[in-house]
Amino acid sequence: MDSAGSRTPRTSPRASGLGGTSRTAALIAAALLATVVPSAGASAATPPVPRIDLAVLVVDDGGGAVEAITAELRSTGVPYRRVDLADSGRPVIDAAFLSDTVSGRPRAKYQGVVLPHESAFGPDSAEQAALVAYEKTFGIPQVDAYTWAHPGVGLDYTSDGGFSGPLDGASAAVTAVGKAGPFRYLDGPVTFEDNDPSISESYGYAGRPREGFTSLLDIPVDGGGRASLIGEYAHDGRRELVVTFAYNQYQRQFRALSRGIVEWLTQGVHLGQNRNYFSVHVDDVFAPDARWDTVRDCTPGDFDCPGGDGEAGENPIRMTAADAAYAAAWQKSEGFTLDMVYNGGQGEQWKTEHGGTDPLAARLIADRAQYRWINHTYTHPFLGCVQDNSTVPWQCAKNATGATLWTSRSVISGQIRDNHNWAVAKGISVDRTELVTGEHSGLRTAPQQPVDNPNLAGALSDNGVKWLASDNSREPQQRPVGAAKTVPRHPMNVFYNVGTAAEMADEYNWVYTSRADGGSGICESNPASTCLPAPLDTATGYATHIVPQEARTALSHVVANDPRPHYVHQSNLAEDRILYPVLDRVLADYRGLFADNTPLVTPRQRDVGTELDRRAAWDRALAAGQVTAYRIGTTVTVKAPSGVAAPVTVPEGTRKQLLLGTGVFGTPYAGARSAWTGPEALQSAITLKLPTA
Repeated sequence: MDSAGSRTPRTSPRASGLGGTSRTAALIAAALLATVVPSAGASAATPPVPRIDLAVLVVDDGGGAVEAITAELRSTGVPYRRVDLADSGRPVIDAAFLSDTVSGRPRAKYQGVVLPHESAFGPDSAEQAALVAYEKTFGIPQVDAYTWAHPGVGLDYTSDGGFSGPLDGASAAVTAVGKAGPFRYLDGPVTFEDNDPSISESYGYAGRPREGFTSLLDIPVDGGGRASLIGEYAHDGRRELVVTFAYNQYQRQFRALSRGIVEWLTQGVHLGQNRNYFSVHVDDVFAPDARWDTVRDCTPGDFDCPGGDGEAGENPIRMTAADAAYAAAWQKSEGFTLDMVYNGGQGEQWKTEHGGTDPLAARLIADRAQYRWINHTYTHPFLGCVQDNSTVPWQCAKNATGATLWTSRSVISGQIRDNHNWAVAKGISVDRTELVTGEHSGLRTAPQQPVDNPNLAGALSDNGVKWLASDNSREPQQRPVGAAKTVPRHPMNVFYNVGTAAEMADEYNWVYTSRADGGSGICESNPASTCLPAPLDTATGYATHIVPQEARTALSHVVANDPRPHYVHQSNLAEDRILYPVLDRVLADYRGLFADNTPLVTPRQRDVGTELDRRAAWDRALAAGQVTAYRIGTTVTVKAPSGVAAPVTVPEGTRKQLLLGTGVFGTPYAGARSAWTGPEALQSAITLKLPTA
């Protein structure tokens, strides 16, 4: 269980000065586009407009709140510099560290500052004074990652009509000003997670705003009225985003709010971009899947199951024509498209064994345009080493000299080619650059096969495959396989070998209960797992425990800017159709929280591969210091290495400088515009023109 950490900030904050005036929603929105105003002490001659570099300064005390914001910056591609307060060799925060002059123009090295709390260096320290002066001079906003409600941050103490305590299960609301400003992508309430009633998962301080404070997220409090959990405190010529609850990077409430925190911090202009992705691959379409045996606690057909023969096993699970019709109708009602990962040869074999007809295949092929299709090989063989099943677990077979025996290039290539050709002959539109091998085989499989099948890369090249699926639970990072690259997929914990909710709960109990409770004990011996406190009721356990848990896990990926697809199996669309309650819950929870301007993005496998590839190139360029990006007034300039696309997010109304004139920049998402972009023809840099109002 992830915990947000201690209930109070790591260092007890002190009060700072009050001042400023209250702000309206219109002023908040205008601040996102404001040009820096020179300080009052400037000379009568108009000074040059400062240059503001598009990077964030993160001052880290090791707490979960700063770590969470840092993770958001990193995952979305926003450049940042981290200063570790625990490092005795860290740089001193002074005027020279924060700013300088470039070509006669004042330069702010950071467009925003993240602090653990409002006085991380001590309220009377030289470093705090330097930071305050910097923020005033250049109009740089500051996020107080986690503090308590007190007058020093523009709030009454919680004892004055506020609240302090656990927020587990609390429902917070984005205010009208928040919806007009940085949280304009949120619609419904932000509900704090309550995954374990025995653990306090998030502690907070909700205070009533004082002069200069504008609440952006609040909760109702006893005695009437509302108190703030996130708000902007404008005082002494500075702006602070004050967050008064604990959180970590994995909690849903932070994931929902993280985009807005970054938008506020960067005034809506920053490198990096963020999307909410959700694609679902349905593997083994046209093939039967083996069925879990609730008596033997194993899957007949598996070699480690008594009596197993390596085939589909007893009473296999396979969709029917009615299941296919239901899938098509569900897609239409939900506005969501499934990726059908198909084995054409398995379908042909089934037809041969069942009188030469296959109503399932006929229905799916008739509805082929309603789905997306991905090659899963013709008959779903294991494409790694030749398996020796004389032992449990299996081993790679060896020849007389001890060398590993591998599935040949010709066999792998034939499986890919034949399945593609089968689809084309049926009028199914399939992209030959995408492939999912059976069980992700051919790729390394620890511990038996620690390396890829050396014949795999050549077979992929033979068939023009560029994007090969891998299992995210084994290999979360994209990597090359010859000229192709992997696309990691999240396995959903809806098992391949079950067709009913009762079977699912039974196998779940076997995996996740202790030996004393009749389970396998895997959860006891595996440090990455935890055991259920008691076995689930097989009649109700799927609906009451598994569905909400799996939906929560999937949604956590969706709101984490993670494009990786999720995968399940055709068996989950058959019989009890147990996948749909999970998907329905994910979609309902998502649509209840996010506004219409922030739709789910459902990328194809090739698009996921391209996204991950671009991110990796961008991260390398940032790490090598090869990116220069800054804003001067309403002009944004970005320079990156040749061939490296840059992710950029800017307000609506931004235009891109073309060779002749300008054009609308990017695509709309979450109330902003963003895109991966590069210089236009005959240009060496990306130039964007921000709107002036």
